[in-house]
Amino acid sequence: MIPVTGFDGAVVAVLGLGRSGLAAARALRAGGAQVVVWDDTTSARERAEAEGFEARVLTRDGAFDDISCLVTSPGIPHLYPAPNPVIAKALQAGVPVDNDIGLFFRSLGAEFDSYDQPPRVVAVTGSNGKSTTSALIDHILTQAGKHSQLAGNIGRGVLDIDPPKEGGVVVLELSSYQTELARSLTPDVAVFTNLSPDHLDRHNGMGGYFAAKRRLFAEGGPDRCVIGVDETEGLFLAGQLSEGRSDDRVIRIATSKLTGPGWYVFARKGFLAEWRKGRQVASVDLREVAGLPGAHNHQNACAAWAACRSLGLGPREIEAGLRSFAGLPHRSQRIAEAGGVHYVNDSKATNVDSALKALQAFKNIRWICGGLMKEGGLDGLTPGLDNVRKAYVIGREAETFALGLGQVEAEICGDMARAVAQAVSEAEPGDVVLLAPAAASFDQFDNFEKRGEAFIAAVEASLAG
Repeated sequence: MIPVTGFDGAVVAVLGLGRSGLAAARALRAGGAQVVVWDDTTSARERAEAEGFEARVLTRDGAFDDISCLVTSPGIPHLYPAPNPVIAKALQAGVPVDNDIGLFFRSLGAEFDSYDQPPRVVAVTGSNGKSTTSALIDHILTQAGKHSQLAGNIGRGVLDIDPPKEGGVVVLELSSYQTELARSLTPDVAVFTNLSPDHLDRHNGMGGYFAAKRRLFAEGGPDRCVIGVDETEGLFLAGQLSEGRSDDRVIRIATSKLTGPGWYVFARKGFLAEWRKGRQVASVDLREVAGLPGAHNHQNACAAWAACRSLGLGPREIEAGLRSFAGLPHRSQRIAEAGGVHYVNDSKATNVDSALKALQAFKNIRWICGGLMKEGGLDGLTPGLDNVRKAYVIGREAETFALGLGQVEAEICGDMARAVAQAVSEAEPGDVVLLAPAAASFDQFDNFEKRGEAFIAAVEASLAG
């Protein structure tokens, strides 16, 4: 646990008592704060009360009279489409609102001043690939013998980790919800993977979404910035952060060749290359790295490579970590091969852009897709549809989803079990049965993990039957 400093004797409220909320309450108490909590769910409040926390109805008049700060969980709206009533009350009372990420950066530092090698923090954000990139950085560091901890949107809650060891690294995956609200953001290395439309209702459009991501680089000024420049926003951000064409503070990454006197890591036709000051200093063939299939994963490899180079690792150490990386569950996860047919679970492909990357990573696809559609429609999938032999559509909006697939042959299956059974029965050697929904899961599943688990179970049942 990382005890939260700066609130000794003060009353701090915690809103939302899931994993991060409870961890924040414990860490605040460990740092000497008097903690009051609230969650709309009775069972969540009861769990907190069982640990000795006081539940307080934070919407009643006067609830914030003695409160110094409100700490909220990332899933609770704090600005758009409208602030949660508790957050609105705090703002009206002039009470600062923060989250566990802000508390972490606020509390990390003083106790490590005696270290000859203080711990460092790598923070990863972006629309797609941030989970894989974060896990890959952590894996490479661990394989190289470094003490690394993975937290934030992946792994443990950020305040739930062990106090970092001397010379250790904390790798954080951060969502736009977290970067937008955190009152302190001071990583040593900050990574921006890419940007595509997502969570637009929470940020009032693309401009607000990009601004939320950009805060990771603007608030504390990371020592090293790793920026994906495949999109205009990344190019703009890299330009703002750079102090000149040969500046080493910014490492640009891309899925096409980059040139110039700066520091670049790019992947082209399956080969990763690192260039610095006009010359190539390293290269790796990524085509046979089983845990990182497709151009989108090659971009993740570039980001992880750049981050690890920033931390002082050598090319051979990083290459060894890339080759031993098995991938993450629900992200281009190869789960089975039978009769020449491969089965791939990419349930994390919850938006059009991430699903497109999955479609472009494979050929001869039997595609299981559908769910709760997001804003913007399905036109963005068009460049990958030539790889699809047939779509098997699930979800409450299956018919509408199928209509958006143009000329692709689509069968309305409704549920996962039927879709998988049909795809398995029709698959031929050389085909890939791919779950890449391009939609949210909440119409049929609690989350994308449950959806991926249902896919795996259905595949196992169909192959066994």
